[in-house]
Amino acid sequence: MTADEANPEWGGLDQETTGEDRVRMVARQLSEPQTANWIATEADWSHEPTKRVLERLVADGILRRDESATHTTYYPDYRRQAMQEAMRLRDSGHSVEELTDRLAEMKAQIRDWEDEFDVESPNQLRGTLADQRLDGDEEDHRRAIAREWEHLQRRVRIVGFAIREWDFLAPTTEFAEASN
Repeated sequence: MTADEANPEWGGLDQETTGEDRVRMVARQLSEPQTANWIATEADWSHEPTKRVLERLVADGILRRDESATHTTYYPDYRRQAMQEAMRLRDSGHSVEELTDRLAEMKAQIRDWEDEFDVESPNQLRGTLADQRLDGDEEDHRRAIAREWEHLQRRVRIVGFAIREWDFLAPTTEFAEASN
């Protein structure tokens, strides 16, 4: 049985994709801490080899490990991810003005949600689900907005960083030339 047959979610991947490749893909896409078992299940691979790959990713600084709870969890190094995303934004071909416009649009959207729901944060919006008698569609709508709001907050920080550090993030060979 191939990985594609065992886990239909991997249907678009080449049949030659290894378990290690799948663990790395799952690990890169984590949005919250997860256990090795959870990652192994998502990657359709056994626990022990998954754990070895995760430990290598920790050693390489790509993942972090948290042993403070009952089960050890793994999560991305969010600083590294933010820096890489800022570099991708800088290298994307967009101008600093285009990114500044996008930043303004994201902030305006957040302000619109604050005004529309009379709240100041995604969690306060979630809190309105308990305070009001809403139908199921409206509850789902508010939960979706809260998730998007959190996503936009992260994007605002990354895009803002890319704009502030525009010159620093510029691709350059000056450092390589100076070290020769």
